[in-house]
Amino acid sequence: MQAVKRILVVIDPSQEEQVALNRASLIAGFIECELHLLVCENREDYSDLLARLRVEQDAKGIRCSVTQDWHHNATDTICRAVAREGCDLVIKQHRPDNPLRKALLTPDDWKLLRYCPAPVLMVKNSDSWIKGSVVAAVDVGNHDDQHHVLHDTIVSHAADIVEMIDGDLHLVSAHPAPMLSAADPAFQLKDSIAAEYRARAEPYVKLYGIDAQRLHIDEGPADTLVPQVANRIGASVTIIGTVGRKGIAGALIGNTAEVVLDQVNSDILVLKPEDTLAHLEALLEK
Repeated sequence: MQAVKRILVVIDPSQEEQVALNRASLIAGFIECELHLLVCENREDYSDLLARLRVEQDAKGIRCSVTQDWHHNATDTICRAVAREGCDLVIKQHRPDNPLRKALLTPDDWKLLRYCPAPVLMVKNSDSWIKGSVVAAVDVGNHDDQHHVLHDTIVSHAADIVEMIDGDLHLVSAHPAPMLSAADPAFQLKDSIAAEYRARAEPYVKLYGIDAQRLHIDEGPADTLVPQVANRIGASVTIIGTVGRKGIAGALIGNTAEVVLDQVNSDILVLKPEDTLAHLEALLEK
């Protein structure tokens, strides 16, 4: 989080309370970064609202700029603003779509998670983060170089937020069900699989001082286990990563983050590897 120098905050003029801006102010005040407020709208002028919000941030000692813009749709508008303004993080309020609409159309927030060339923090509510729990969701069973770097980034971001809010760090990793046909004997029994995953999580446990009660290794798909743990402990924020695919599908991400977004009660921060972000930036330039 310390590397974030400029945050793009999506302002929703229809909401009386700007919960995304409240979160952004908390972060900006701690890491001393700038804010850029964006209204995605072309049917009405919101310059007065943006001017008022900027004055409020100035009074807090936070440098702030504002823009109202529109390019085809909200996702495109936000992505272009990220590139234009040089933002390192996007913060937006998430409001669940109608189930019928979601079944027929891809939700806008899912599109933003897929295509945004910067990490995205989706704010679910106005609850305080202070002294809350932070969940870092990783797949310690997948340790190729790209995943390893992404896992390090997830846990380090989680640790930064824990320091910021004086909270607790929880590490979650889902492991597969045992298979008697597995070539590796360690993956033939549930207990041996769990032990293997705990061993792979040990570097994070030692580096960040995670005790046994805050290490959650269990069987099941990640998009089920992560929300279960986050909701059970009353997490303030859940951090999850996703690795984009190459080639034509390079701009797409796995749907774990999208499923978790609609199942956790906490805010959710979605991170991507550097090469995926670079690919998305290249797409924007075309």
